[in-house]
Amino acid sequence: MGIKKSIQEKFLFLYKFLYKPGQIGSVMPSSKFLAQKMVERVPWHEVYAVAELGAGTGAITKYIQEAVHSQTKVFLFEKDPYMLKTLEKNYPNFVCYENSTNLQAVLNQEGIEQLDCVISGLPFFNFNQTLRDMLMEQIVKSLKDQGLFIAFQYSQQMKKQLSTHFHIEEIKFVPLNVPPAFVYICRKKQQR
Repeated sequence: MGIKKSIQEKFLFLYKFLYKPGQIGSVMPSSKFLAQKMVERVPWHEVYAVAELGAGTGAITKYIQEAVHSQTKVFLFEKDPYMLKTLEKNYPNFVCYENSTNLQAVLNQEGIEQLDCVISGLPFFNFNQTLRDMLMEQIVKSLKDQGLFIAFQYSQQMKKQLSTHFHIEEIKFVPLNVPPAFVYICRKKQQR
């Protein structure tokens, strides 16, 4: 990424954070250290359908693009219209949608039964409990049994809610991010 593009991306995040702090979780895009931690545990050779929720400016998306094989169907979700258009332009082979709360409907529309993995940059801390519950329901329904859910957060406040639906395999702390972040690596519990 060029220096000019990197600076533009940082200003865009700062502006969006100040303008809509409930939708943008940070004043800066995710660092490469955080993005790498998000994708390194995914067995990409076994992933045929993946969704990234809250894709922003594509800080994690570019690492997903490097890792996926050509048959993998990638869905990007971003609520901010400007960022969504940027994602559509920069990742023409990926399918882009606006609202993560429509995850299940999108998969039905696209003919995808379930996802192998969901990667999330959604700022759950900023959302009310009703929205958190709605998003969690969409994620759980959309993931196959034993599917991976990998999310970063700036606190461990989601640990209890995540543990009701997932086995939390690991929580990694990433200090080289603004602000420092926790990466939750979770596996969907087997449905009985």
